Amino acid sequence: MDEPESQEIAQEVPAENVFIAPSIHQNDILAGISYTHCTPIPNVIKADLSIECVLGVDEAGRGPVLGPMVYGLLYLPLSQHTSLLAHTHHFDDSKVLKPQTRSNLMQAICTPGTDLYQNCGWATRVMSARDIASGMLKPAGGYNLNAQAMDATIELIKDVFAQGVNVKEIYIDTIGKAEVYQKKLERVFPTTMITVAEKADSIYPCVSAASVCAKVTRDAALEVSHQAYSSADASANGSKVVGADAWGTGYPSSAKTVNWLKGHMDPFFGWGNECRMSWGTAKDMLEAKGNGIKVEWPDNNDDEQARRMTDFYITASAMELDEEPEDELATWYGKPVAASAF
Repeated sequence: MDEPESQEIAQEVPAENVFIAPSIHQNDILAGISYTHCTPIPNVIKADLSIECVLGVDEAGRGPVLGPMVYGLLYLPLSQHTSLLAHTHHFDDSKVLKPQTRSNLMQAICTPGTDLYQNCGWATRVMSARDIASGMLKPAGGYNLNAQAMDATIELIKDVFAQGVNVKEIYIDTIGKAEVYQKKLERVFPTTMITVAEKADSIYPCVSAASVCAKVTRDAALEVSHQAYSSADASANGSKVVGADAWGTGYPSSAKTVNWLKGHMDPFFGWGNECRMSWGTAKDMLEAKGNGIKVEWPDNNDDEQARRMTDFYITASAMELDEEPEDELATWYGKPVAASAF
């Protein structure tokens, strides 16, 4: 897994009063369920579905051990791409924007009557920490993070096409090699111009806006996830409820994050749905001497215990004579008889 840059980690800290967007489904977040939120087609596009649109996709929260990874998508009329997003509202990579700035931008996207609300449609795919870890820990190679990210991206774009939006151009921040990723997407969406590039969230305004949707949704999801712990801690210690900043950025390099993991680890279950159990930080902490309870599961497929299907069959003659069962395959079609029998 690629290590995040120091600037990315610094900007991971959420705003003090992060905007709770409609993409926050509290019950699903607390239950560790992955889900998709997709807005209706904006009025400007709905009035004329032949309008050519541009669409951007980006993610937030790829590297943290805590919280979901969120994929964000935003589309708008191609004619409004640069003027509305870059010139009027100054969208940029969410890691560059200050936490309160990106929260305010997300609120503007979600507020009826604003130019962003009238022109922009958006969607998010919240990939829970539980589901990410479950996929990666599957046997026979697992369902790696790149594959999960690719599937989330494709499904988000398909949902927009299914609504009848005339998407002509798609811009995506890459995972892995850009040319490989782009070829895969071109096979899925052959009639659309697709550009996959590194740092696309700093180059293409629609990707910048998508990164804001993803980041603010993740910030709010962390706040929701932390409420269950902060309320319990406050009741136990008689202190006030604290925000999600109590567990830091969620990155393994954050001292607050590591301290929180140590202080809230159950020796048998580890942590709740907010933790990616497949991350080395969590696995090492559980496996450290004296921390976790070791469980050994019996292997029913051990070679010494392996049985053939035919081991469960006993021939009638053996049952009648109370003898050791013979090899029934040798007599499957009957026993040979002497010529005198005819």
